[in-house]
Amino acid sequence: MRILVTGAAGFIGSALLCRLLSDVDSGDVTGLDLGDAPPAASGRRLSWIRGGLDDRAVLEQLGAAPFDLAFHLASVPGSRAEAEPVLGRRVNLDASLDLFQLLAQSRNRPRVVYASSVAVYGALSDAPVGVQTEARPAITYGAHKRMVEIALADHTRRGDLSGIALRLPGIVARPRPVSGFGSAFMSELLHALAAGERYVCPVSPAATAWWLSARATVDNLLLAGRIDCCGTLQLPALRLSIAEVVAGLARLYGPERSALVTFDPDKAIEAVFGRYPMLDVRAELALGFSHDGSPVELIRNALRA
Repeated sequence: MRILVTGAAGFIGSALLCRLLSDVDSGDVTGLDLGDAPPAASGRRLSWIRGGLDDRAVLEQLGAAPFDLAFHLASVPGSRAEAEPVLGRRVNLDASLDLFQLLAQSRNRPRVVYASSVAVYGALSDAPVGVQTEARPAITYGAHKRMVEIALADHTRRGDLSGIALRLPGIVARPRPVSGFGSAFMSELLHALAAGERYVCPVSPAATAWWLSARATVDNLLLAGRIDCCGTLQLPALRLSIAEVVAGLARLYGPERSALVTFDPDKAIEAVFGRYPMLDVRAELALGFSHDGSPVELIRNALRA
């Protein structure tokens, strides 16, 4: 089996790459990213392509031999895509469509796992959210993610790809320094309290968000690569308040850690990242997709070296 991972040096991509390489039965893996291969990823089964999918020469390299399975994780993050719409379109939309076309030309109907985003939903109400919720993206990043979901579904309908798109929530804990994301506080809170550092939280104790560890995310990506299911799915995640996360940190590291947190809510951040409703993921749970189980397990998984 030949496997492709785009965005393979990123937060989730590097974790996925290492898991694939640790499984001797997973086959040969090609990693693609703008940077070098992660130090933890090595071995004769790994091939590395340094470059971007918006580079025609890179696509030509990828087209040299067919892939059986592709994990498409590469993207320009939301804040940068909003600030640089031409770059966002070139990478998040155009390059994704070019990759799907390239994979479709192999005629072996490869399995494609696409990392979509909850950004496709746009503004949220109090109603539970799932794939049945109307997608009304409010930012360019979410719009492009939805467009690519549709393109993957069309390739699957035509029979030249076997596609599954997973809508990812906020994933923790991104390595320090955590920057460039409106939801950065979710990772920074975990890092700070685990290290015994004081932290000023930009949302209130009652603010709720969807939490999923990188470890659980990789488990779900691997499941998506092997099950016989196509279409768009919402990944399960824990809906937790900041108070519940702080309580979990106190259970793991001692009750005194709770006193390290003070709150200075930013209305703009809380409006976007602190009012998440329940998720309706009954169908996804029935398929075997999962979240971390509890706040304590989320923290353990998120901070596991």
